[in-house]
Amino acid sequence: MKFLRQIQTSAAPASVILIRLLVGCVFLSEGIQKFLFPADIGAGRFAKIGLPSPEFLASFVGVFEIVCGILVLLGFFTRLAVIPLIIIMLVAIFSTKIPMLFESGFWKMAHESRTDFSMLLGSIFLLLNGAGKWSLDAFFKRNES
Repeated sequence: MKFLRQIQTSAAPASVILIRLLVGCVFLSEGIQKFLFPADIGAGRFAKIGLPSPEFLASFVGVFEIVCGILVLLGFFTRLAVIPLIIIMLVAIFSTKIPMLFESGFWKMAHESRTDFSMLLGSIFLLLNGAGKWSLDAFFKRNES
């Protein structure tokens, strides 16, 4: 229990909510879209880039994006929630953007990967700094004392 309380601790300012809104909304939206548009964003895309078991993997990733996106938005167990999101972004970058770099050049890759790198860096920021003062993590930490 002490471990969970430690990962909820954050000295970050309330303005961190802006990063949480950015990261949480994008992941929540992308997760939902994997189910709404499976041919373009879900299993079809996963199959196109050669990932194994695309139907299962797209659903698995989509659920993680939805659940972790909601946790980030609420600021609840934020540091734990961003770990799967970081892994998702690393896989996306290595499976799609790095090949694009070699096939189409830097500028094409830079344009296509702007959201991927923003989500990766935003998630790393939240991992390092926590959810901030306006979060459920902070609320529960304050009420514990």
